[in-house]
Formats: sequence, C-alpha cells, structure tokens
Amino acid sequence: MTYFALVVALSTLGAGLAGTFLLGLLPTVRLQLVSFALLAVLLPLTAVLLSGLVMFHMSADVKILAAAAAAASAAAATALALGTSIGKKIERLRVVSADLAAGDLTIRAAESGPRELAELGRSFNQMAANIERLFDARAELVTAASHDLRTPIASINAMLEAIGDGLAEPDEYLGLLREQTQRLASLVEDLFDVARIDAGTLSYELRTVPLEPIVSSCLRGLTAQARARNVRLEQHHEAGLATVNCAPTQVERVLLNLLTNALHHTPSDGTIAVILKQERDAVLVTVEDTGEGLTAEARRSMFDRFWRSDPSRSGYTGRNGLGLTIARGLVEAQGGRMWAAPSPSGGASVSFTLPAAAL
Repeated sequence: MTYFALVVALSTLGAGLAGTFLLGLLPTVRLQLVSFALLAVLLPLTAVLLSGLVMFHMSADVKILAAAAAAASAAAATALALGTSIGKKIERLRVVSADLAAGDLTIRAAESGPRELAELGRSFNQMAANIERLFDARAELVTAASHDLRTPIASINAMLEAIGDGLAEPDEYLGLLREQTQRLASLVEDLFDVARIDAGTLSYELRTVPLEPIVSSCLRGLTAQARARNVRLEQHHEAGLATVNCAPTQVERVLLNLLTNALHHTPSDGTIAVILKQERDAVLVTVEDTGEGLTAEARRSMFDRFWRSDPSRSGYTGRNGLGLTIARGLVEAQGGRMWAAPSPSGGASVSFTLPAAAL
C-alpha cells in the first residue's frame, strides 16, 4: 500500500510539472487560467479515484468517492468561473490599450477588481493621462512657437520687399535685418533646448568649481544696465561655502536669465541680491528682487513654457516665454532643482540648488 501511495504521489507530481510547463505554451492568459483551474482539480481528483478503486474495490464505500468527485466538480466549476471573470477583465484592458494605441487619448481603464488588476488599471490610466498631457504640450508648443516666429518673419519680409521695390536702401535695414535674424536664431535655439529637455537628453560634463566667481562675473556683466535703471546689485554668501559639481557656462546662463528678469521687474531705487547658502549636500542660490512680487498663479505657472498670462509679471519668463523653462531644465540636468516664492522684501525670489562636491 505504501508503495502504491508513493507511485501515485510521484505520478501526480510529474503530471503537475508537465502540465504547468504545457500551460505556459498556451497563447492567452484566459486559456492559461482556465487550464490551470482544470489541472488543479483534475489531478487530485484522479489521484483520489485511483486510490479509492484500489482501496475499496468498488464496494459500498465507493459513495465516498462519489462525494469527493462531486466536491471536486464544484471546485472545478468555481475555478472556471473565476478564471473566466479574470480573463474578461484582462480582455477589457486589452481593448482599452488597443484604443489608446489607435489614438484615443481620452480612453481610461477600469480601476476595480482584484488588487493586482486594479493597480494595473490605475497605472494604465496614469500613463494615458501623461501621454495626453504630452500631446497637449506639444500642440501648445507648436502654436506658441508659430506665433512668436510669425512676427520677425513678417518684419524681415516687409523690409526685403521695401528694398526690392526700391523704397529703401539695403544699408538702411541692414541692422534691423540682423537683429530680427538673431531673434529668430535665439528662438530656434530655445526650442531646440526645450525639445532636448522633453526628451531627457540634456546633459553636461560637470566640473568641481566655486560658485562665488561665477556669480560675481554675472553681476559685473549687468552692472551697466542696473546703473542705467538705478537698481543696486548685491551678492551675499556664507564663509566656507562648498564647491559644486556643475557646468559653469550653463550656470552663468541660468543666473543671467534670472538676473535679467529681476532687473526688468525691479523699479528704480530697488535692489537685486544673489544669496548663496550652504545646505547639507548642496549649495542654495537665490535671486531676490524688490519688484512687484508673484501672484499665486505666477508661482504655479511661471516655469511653464510660453507662460505670459499674469499681467503683473508679463514677460517674466523672457522674450519668448521659454527662459525659465530652459533654466529649470538646465539646473535639473546638473542634479539640482528650481522653484519660486515671494521674497521677504515683497518682491520675487527664485532659487535653485546645485550638488556640493564631495570632500
């Protein structure tokens, strides 16, 4: 009897392993679930029937086998129903995925059912929402860029037509043509930087440098403009400030953008200060002005591309509304972050961090 029990156990185990391997070859999850349910019930049922035939020799006790068979059949029916239900939920998710792939960006999956399928539905919906936002942002970018490109192109065409019709001499418009061409080149370069930021390909070779000389150089470059507007420029930093890992030319670009914006919005007799502070593993750079300040909407949207909706800070993001978008991308590409807040003086305060160099 012991020998027979061992043979039945080993045979059932072998059949189970073989069946599991074959289930993995089935083409759909639904078939795998249903087949697994059948396998999970039929294997022990077969073992019970064989054991009963040997033990009871088809005597009256075979009623026990009938009860076992009935219970196993009920379990099989339940397993089949459960497998079919899960298969239907997966099928609905497949249909939704196909609709998204076909271009329906508003499609969303159900977030109900077993925990794993509910989490899968939530992840799918988050992905779909991100894709929809990306497409909306691309459409907005094309629209806004077309608007900003139209003005200099129209100006260049008008000047060229005037020269071609003999209404003006080439030398008369040469400087203006060069200015408009530089404006177009700057916008194209900014759009290229935004595209690289979106693609996640914006990266630089980082060097270990002190920040104080970079800040001083940027302030010296704006001294004449600040003096003409009667605005005072200041630099404050703590003693023993750590060096940072950064791309110096890109940090200068970020600082000049922030300082130029602050200068544009700081009234006469105002002050612009660059403050450097040591944090645990980074150096904090803050540009504060005594200008109009920031509204709640400005704080939420000022880093969005082409944002100019707030009248009190119109143009804060630069000539084409891409300045702060690019500045934040440059900072993040160097391992830092950027944000804005009202300054203690009532003006605007824009801060960013750069990782401190390891000692």
